Amino acid sequence: MTAVQAALLTLVLLPAAVGVLLALVRGAERVAAPVAVVTAGLATALAFVVALARPSLVVPFMVGADFSLAVDALAALVVPAVAAVTFLVLVFAAGNIRESRGRFHGLMLIFAAAALATATAASIPALLFAWELMGATSYALIGFWWRDTDRVAAGLTAFVTTRTGDLGLYVAAGAALAGGAGMALADLPAATDPWRHVIAAGILVAALGKAAQLPFSFWLSGAMKGPSPVSALLHSAAMVAMGGYLLLRVEPLLAATGWAGPVAAWTGVVTAVLMGAVALAQRELKQLLAASTVAQLGFVVLAAGVGAVSGGAAHLVAHASTKAMLFLAAGAWLTALGTGELAGLRGVGRRWRVVGVAATVGALALAGIAPLSLWATKDAVLAAALVASPWLYAAGLVAAALSAAYAGKALWTIWRRGQREEAEEGGTGEVGALERAPLVVLAAGAAVLGVLALPPISGTLAGALGGHGEVALTELLVSAGIALVVLLAMFRWRAPEPGWARQWLWLEDTAHTVIVRPALALARALARFDDRVIDRAALAAARSVAVAARAAAHVDDRVLDSGIEATAAAADAAGRGAARLDDATVDGAVEGLAGRVRRLSEAARAPQTGAVHQYLLQAVAVLALGVLAWSVYAVMG
Repeated sequence: MTAVQAALLTLVLLPAAVGVLLALVRGAERVAAPVAVVTAGLATALAFVVALARPSLVVPFMVGADFSLAVDALAALVVPAVAAVTFLVLVFAAGNIRESRGRFHGLMLIFAAAALATATAASIPALLFAWELMGATSYALIGFWWRDTDRVAAGLTAFVTTRTGDLGLYVAAGAALAGGAGMALADLPAATDPWRHVIAAGILVAALGKAAQLPFSFWLSGAMKGPSPVSALLHSAAMVAMGGYLLLRVEPLLAATGWAGPVAAWTGVVTAVLMGAVALAQRELKQLLAASTVAQLGFVVLAAGVGAVSGGAAHLVAHASTKAMLFLAAGAWLTALGTGELAGLRGVGRRWRVVGVAATVGALALAGIAPLSLWATKDAVLAAALVASPWLYAAGLVAAALSAAYAGKALWTIWRRGQREEAEEGGTGEVGALERAPLVVLAAGAAVLGVLALPPISGTLAGALGGHGEVALTELLVSAGIALVVLLAMFRWRAPEPGWARQWLWLEDTAHTVIVRPALALARALARFDDRVIDRAALAAARSVAVAARAAAHVDDRVLDSGIEATAAAADAAGRGAARLDDATVDGAVEGLAGRVRRLSEAARAPQTGAVHQYLLQAVAVLALGVLAWSVYAVMG
């Protein structure tokens, strides 16, 4: 194994191993935060090393299916972003999380390790392993405060919903083997028909579930009940982002089917529009940000569908910095004031200026205001959508306008006068230095990462990843103008709150109506069938067996026992005769054999004198006998 391969393996295993120790070892509370921060810092350094070296590592797993990790151009862009955001979120958590620190920081490191493994997975076995670990850890983190049943239920909803979509990966794995392409992700487009279509469908369902795209979006609303650092990492660089990343990774497969690309594109753009309306309708900051996450990931899914991998990857990275910062700001205010309701956050930017300014930069980037990051990255995706379909482009512009609307709503709230001087019950009334410092770094990323979608870097990325290169100046000006007009309108007039979208399009209730309730009704029907048919048949069979057993016992007592007693008497007589024969014959033979064996063993011990020269002599004698025997055999032959 080379040094860079070892670095790649350490990148994944180091946070996982330290995370397990922190989560399981008692007494880790005091050192958990600094150990986690140092570990995440080392992982970030390793992420940049492997991004430059681009190693690959293949471990045999099963015939035709290796466990493979690799860093190509796409992973080289995304992996450092995942590691850096994790590091900054854990710095924030060091000042924000005050209870169960060992378990929290341990789970966060395991979660980050799973995201890094997902980003570097080059085969379906590696992807499945990381994908499942990421989902399981997200359940533990969303329901971290396990004494609160609502939080645990929210984690369970997220896990079951995404787990349902994850079944598509198993279908894809089976189809990959059947289609003869092997299980390397890069080889999937070479699968034979119809298996190539099955693979694409399975991966598409799994990725849309993780990315919370329609119709899976509702699980992300409940996920807001987890600690704020969890929300920041889950919504920015891990879990949700990895769903969009997977579609960028398999874009050649989507294009090879002819239908999967358009399905992904339209799913992404429709999700961006409808979830933008949902975000606009929210009255809680974290819920607004959650819906906006789904909407912004819709642009990444759109990019995968139209082949704009470079634009989608740039948008993914810029959104990770922007959304992590906004969620951490929301978490800082929630801890300080004890409320996340927009009505209770009025003017909060004036009270904590550093947090307010950082959140302003992030919100303006989210709105698509030039020259901040998401303005350029979003347009890189929309330019490719325009090539594919004017209707896709038009829908994308609507989604972009909604982005400016809900970002403007958040900005209007945090800077409007009217903030209370006293925190609510449970609020600390302060935002510490460890909470403020990561916001400044992430805000800088939200401001400048748009260069990934602008010349000359955009051309380099398009050449390495695939995409459409430069964006026309006209398109950039149109989207920037729309964003500015909508944002100013939000400050001039009160933002609309579409009531039909406030409950996340009633998706969870629909899922209960369409899936859960029919499943429970079927389960109850099967239970009644079991009680009335299967159980009764089993009881009847048991009663008939009991009757037969009593009849057999009667025959046994009257007939078999008398025969057995007579047989036993005869056997006893024969046994006594055999015993006498044994004493006279068998025992004598055994004792004679034992005596001869004892004498042979005594003779065998005689040569064991401990003298080396005698051992050499014996060896020469044996060798001589062997030579003699071979000579006799040769002469006679």
